[in-house]
Amino acid sequence: MHRTLGLLAACAVTFVCSFESRAADGGLTPEHVAKTRIVGQVAMSPDGAHVAYLLSVPRKPFAEADGNNWVELHVVDRQGADRGFITGQVTIGAIEWTADGSAITFLAKRGDDKTKCLYSIPLAGGEARRVVAHETDIATYSFSADGRTVAFLAQEKEDDAWKKLKEQGFNQEVFEEQPRFTKVFVTTPDSTEKAREIAVVGQPSELRVAPDGTRIALALAPTPTVDDNYMNRAVHVLDIASGAVVTRFQNRGKLGAIAWSPDSTALAIISAEDRNDPQEGRIYIASATGGDWKDALPNHEGHVTAARWNSPNLLTLLVDEGVTTAVTIVSRGGEVRELMASGEYVLTGLSLAANGRHGAAIRNSPSHPPEVYAMGRGDAEPKRLTDSNPWLKDVRLAKQEVVSFKARDGLELQGILIRPLDEVAGQRYPLLLTVHGGPESHDANAWVTRYAGPGQMGAAKGYAVFYPNYRGSTGRGVAFSKLGQGDYAGKEFDDLVDAVDHLVNIGLVDTKKVGVTGGSYGGYASAWCATKLTDRFAAAVMFVGISNNVSKNGTTDIPQEMELVHARMGVAENIGFLMERSPVSYVKQARTPILIMGGKDDPRVHPTQSMELYRQLKTLGQVPVRLVYFPGEGHGNQRAASKYDYSLRMLQWFDHYLKGPGGAPPAWQIEYPLNTK
Repeated sequence: MHRTLGLLAACAVTFVCSFESRAADGGLTPEHVAKTRIVGQVAMSPDGAHVAYLLSVPRKPFAEADGNNWVELHVVDRQGADRGFITGQVTIGAIEWTADGSAITFLAKRGDDKTKCLYSIPLAGGEARRVVAHETDIATYSFSADGRTVAFLAQEKEDDAWKKLKEQGFNQEVFEEQPRFTKVFVTTPDSTEKAREIAVVGQPSELRVAPDGTRIALALAPTPTVDDNYMNRAVHVLDIASGAVVTRFQNRGKLGAIAWSPDSTALAIISAEDRNDPQEGRIYIASATGGDWKDALPNHEGHVTAARWNSPNLLTLLVDEGVTTAVTIVSRGGEVRELMASGEYVLTGLSLAANGRHGAAIRNSPSHPPEVYAMGRGDAEPKRLTDSNPWLKDVRLAKQEVVSFKARDGLELQGILIRPLDEVAGQRYPLLLTVHGGPESHDANAWVTRYAGPGQMGAAKGYAVFYPNYRGSTGRGVAFSKLGQGDYAGKEFDDLVDAVDHLVNIGLVDTKKVGVTGGSYGGYASAWCATKLTDRFAAAVMFVGISNNVSKNGTTDIPQEMELVHARMGVAENIGFLMERSPVSYVKQARTPILIMGGKDDPRVHPTQSMELYRQLKTLGQVPVRLVYFPGEGHGNQRAASKYDYSLRMLQWFDHYLKGPGGAPPAWQIEYPLNTK
């Protein structure tokens, strides 16, 4: 299993074994990853007795039609009794409980529905019932506390005349001048009348109805573009009866979730600290009638990811701190206390009971993918309620740990290390350096194995796998997240080499067998390591990555974000610098074999970024290079076949160049073990 897929094609009987038989030997495989189920959203019932959750279920390659994951609705009680409410080939979204806890509401397209509608299903059992339908898909919704008012967002209907012209072949696109805005609607559940539109100027999102049913809080961007959604949204409070804007908050850059206090007098808003803050992560409390914002955790060296009101005066927060999560309570008066310190748990998706004394969240652990956990006031720690991947108990996992190291300028950094599964003391191993994207993101001490992240798959094949949180990562406050700004590929990517040096110096890694991979900004890092830093890396796999910072800016859907929170400079005045920090500028010195992969319909990092690097390296002919496009995929693969194929190609490339014969690329054809079942 330590040789390449291409070399083993002739003895496929040996290689093409089922993941069940591989599990007996221990170690995670691409076949395991292809079937991993993940909890995606939790909602605790008002009485705290049950947790509704969404379970993402991968389609089975070769056994089902290819496509995105199915999404099921399940309910688990606090003793761990789990029931599947809507399962199978379904796609459920946006779950909430009714105020009395008797039913769960959700979005889905079911039966003869022409569009995605709002449904309700009783906790006691029975069929789901459609409560709101609309002429276009309902994108999100929010109820008042008494359940009598529901507001929702839906895209405006396509003009009938234009639709007819398109059917006749006139389907030309006038770029960014044919926007279809989303609209705000209000109705009563089960009403036979058409929902009333509340006119707004701009593109709405983050819709929340005040508990008293009199107002709506939402974010408005000038246009539906992704760039405006990232950088130019502002929070508005609208009167439901008149549609008038009651209050407007000019938040400072990127915007996250909005939450009303139970008494409808205040808003909690997750927002950026300023216009150049790379990530929304500050928590502000504001009066619903306007006035100054109040940062509830000023200068905190972490990032708030979730906020829920316990009472009219208390707010519970999930705060990423380093590589774990803290649970913190803040009051409107400014008092702060830590309910659960960061250290062991990585949590997302907070949901509270009506009394604020019980909560549910999604825990991500080194030993398992995201699962449902619950905790009550006074409990020593959260309790696990679900086991979505019971087969994991038969899979031997490698040791995972947090590693601290110093950059060459003395900056303290952290990363997540997965050691080789059958590590022998004193032996050196090949390394897969796995670089996260963003860069406004971070790798937590959690389940880090994904189709594009080798993690336990690499460890099972004898690699050390390291996920560095280089400067510019989140989880350490605003100042740390800005350290890479204006210095593309500078100190931030020097940190990657310093991480490798640390692992070499502790005796774990063979300096001549270092591979690098990552997606998006991590793909940029992979390309940089394979060109500018080629003498340090023996193999690279670049995914939806950047090769030319000038043309990237001219072909992306987020040019404003790039300038404000990444480059901190305009393109026209700084072309020389931006080209100096582009991998394509160093192709002549490149000696690192590189596999380039990406979605053929990626709007974020245009497919031409992959093509530019591939074509220049291929033309020079000095280094092995391969380009793989995934048709129909965007900025990251979504379909089962695309994800499975990616995992196999990534590992094949590294096996060939870090442990195999090297030389010419391995065979482009892939043997798919799942195809033998």
